[in-house]
Amino acid sequence: MSEAAAGELNFKAIGQALAPIEDPEIHVSVAELGLIFGARIEDVEGETGKRVTIAMSLTSPACPYGPMLLAMVHGAVAKLPGVRTVDVELTFNPTWDPRTFASEEAKDQLGIY
Repeated sequence: MSEAAAGELNFKAIGQALAPIEDPEIHVSVAELGLIFGARIEDVEGETGKRVTIAMSLTSPACPYGPMLLAMVHGAVAKLPGVRTVDVELTFNPTWDPRTFASEEAKDQLGIY
């Protein structure tokens, strides 16, 4: 059984929780699109559970689904065992570019060659 399957909070578990979340306009996972820039797992002083901070971007600053995607990311991580607090930090630095950040599979789905 993998560590993530055993309920241990780690980056693999976070990635697995975020994998099913899709951009509703283009129907590609936010992880595959490269919109997830990173994650931090930190102890919360005096509390049980960890604080998880996710740094992410959107396909554009004007993305109409931005609030929904942020909420979906927050909710998916908050459900993980061992999570006490979730912060989702929205950033546009660096500017998201699918040619740079998207996986090869996502590029194929988007028609980027």
